Amino acid sequence: MKQRIITAVVAAAIFLPIIIFGETPFIILMYLIASISLYEALKMRGRWVFSIPGLLSLALLWVFLIPTETIGIITDFGYSKIELAFLAVLLFLTYTVATKNRFNFDDVAFSLLSVLYVGIGFYYFMEIRLEGVQFVFYALFIIWATDSGAYFIGRAMGKKKLWPEISPNKTVEGFVGGIICAVIVGVIMTFSTDLEMSIPKLVIVTAILSIFGQVGDLVESALKRHYKVKDSGHLLPGHGGMLDRFDSLLFVLPLLHFLL
Repeated sequence: MKQRIITAVVAAAIFLPIIIFGETPFIILMYLIASISLYEALKMRGRWVFSIPGLLSLALLWVFLIPTETIGIITDFGYSKIELAFLAVLLFLTYTVATKNRFNFDDVAFSLLSVLYVGIGFYYFMEIRLEGVQFVFYALFIIWATDSGAYFIGRAMGKKKLWPEISPNKTVEGFVGGIICAVIVGVIMTFSTDLEMSIPKLVIVTAILSIFGQVGDLVESALKRHYKVKDSGHLLPGHGGMLDRFDSLLFVLPLLHFLL
């Protein structure tokens, strides 16, 4: 626990000022974290990012992440993100032939889905930051409240297992407790932050985000269990990898954008 707290404090001291400042440093940070997350996802399947399909996945991720405000970087050349994604699919499939199926159709599907899994979350991280830094902190506090509430209430009161085949330690009581804690924190935030939502809407939105934040955590747990790994990486002592830390955000941020 001590190691987890130290890592969290150091990470917050590095990341939070960049999130507050925004602009180019924030975009660079998102590209960096997303790239590491993709590396971790590919590594779980035994694929190296510094390979032809790995670099192609990385290039596709970087295109996918281009923020709305700078999309002219590619549209000036007469292309759209969708068209470049189609090109990447053709290149992936061509590579299956070149490798005589050592890199096969399943690998293509995993690479493309990994790009979407990671890319959607971090793309909307940047889009939400454009809406206002208060929404980023709202999402972060909701996730932290959900995680903390689920952990402590689950330990104190948890009896009924939530999904033991995926995550043996999670309980139904912890799941509900996480939602309640998130709603409480969300309501408290309305008194100090302009979230542009009425209290009833805030309660509903926060509950939805808390639920899907926990679903995001379960999705990554299922992925790790399928590939028989404990953590997605070891970059963050006590926390695992980037995917381990951002799995909930990958679900919460796109939903927050749609709900806003």
